[in-house]
Amino acid sequence: MSYTSWKGYRYAAWVGELLLGAAIVWALIQGQWQNALALGLFWVASLIFVIRDDKLPPLFDLLFVLAALANAGGWVWGWFYLPGPYDELVHAFTTFAIALALSFLVYQSMLPVFRQHTLLYLLTITSFGIAIGALWEVAEWSAGKVLSTEVIESLDDTIVDLIMDSLGAGLAAILSLGALQEWTSPNASKQHRRPHAVNRGLRR
Repeated sequence: MSYTSWKGYRYAAWVGELLLGAAIVWALIQGQWQNALALGLFWVASLIFVIRDDKLPPLFDLLFVLAALANAGGWVWGWFYLPGPYDELVHAFTTFAIALALSFLVYQSMLPVFRQHTLLYLLTITSFGIAIGALWEVAEWSAGKVLSTEVIESLDDTIVDLIMDSLGAGLAAILSLGALQEWTSPNASKQHRRPHAVNRGLRR
């Protein structure tokens, strides 16, 4: 059994989807429309990943759902505003999960090439994750301007978030490298192979 493709991850991801749906309903009941909208976007994105089960390792789907649930706890129950490093840890984990899933999809057609250039792959995925973190900070700043709410506390808060995003991106690159080696190995199952590569083989 491969460590990223165990089917149990997929079942756990579906349980997480149900919990996330419940969090959205709870936010709506409390009248927290903005929180419900943000969670709804996470829910739709994670649902797409889970449904397209042939595109990503099941572990990546589960991690994305867990990141959505962590954000649900922060927004709906106010855990972001409690004393402690919850906000910073969620920043790192969210960037980790998003970079892990999106990078694997974006660079899927290039995975066999990256197998021979592991350092380049690590730098590419890390840079991808850091870029996502930077865009997230821009989105938070924009939300504060549009909604007239204090989303970003200070410059120090932004820098700390970017540091945590970078750590998450680096961890995503390391785990993604393991999945890269697994999915592009000669012994990988047919479901991990790219569809167009299989089609070329059938036309020969």
